[in-house]
Amino acid sequence: MTAAYIALGSNLGTPEAQLKTALQALEQLPQSRLVSSSPWYVSKAIGPGTQPDYLNAVALLDTDLSPLALLTALQQIEQQQGRERGERWAARTLDLDILLYGNEEVASPELRIPHPALEQRNFVLYPLFDLAPDLTLPCGTPIESLLAGCSTEGLHAFGETRDPGL
Repeated sequence: MTAAYIALGSNLGTPEAQLKTALQALEQLPQSRLVSSSPWYVSKAIGPGTQPDYLNAVALLDTDLSPLALLTALQQIEQQQGRERGERWAARTLDLDILLYGNEEVASPELRIPHPALEQRNFVLYPLFDLAPDLTLPCGTPIESLLAGCSTEGLHAFGETRDPGL
């Protein structure tokens, strides 16, 4: 089985319920096992217009699904939870992204792994570090070194009302 790290995010509907339902759906994926999930974080939305804050987490799956089969399965989960694809970076009920798939690098029209924005997004790096502090990206960069230059601005632990100095 291959270790796959999946980013989860929601800022429409009831984000807490959306993430819980998504984690339950990940537990049901064929040829896969949900190993663990990170603590949840609240982050400021990146995108057009005024949007509610996001609730974010990262899940670790062990899977025998290929990267494209996993992408298809994740998109089905998004659709089941009311995801509508339209404007880029628009608010959404659920967003599931493959961040890493073992040590593989994938560059196809449908999918890029590692996720192209992984290194710039605090709402991905902090939960990823919570799950795997010793993780090294396929390019050889330790996740810990990425945090050194990563701001916590606009990010706080779920349930906290302020930036806890992550």
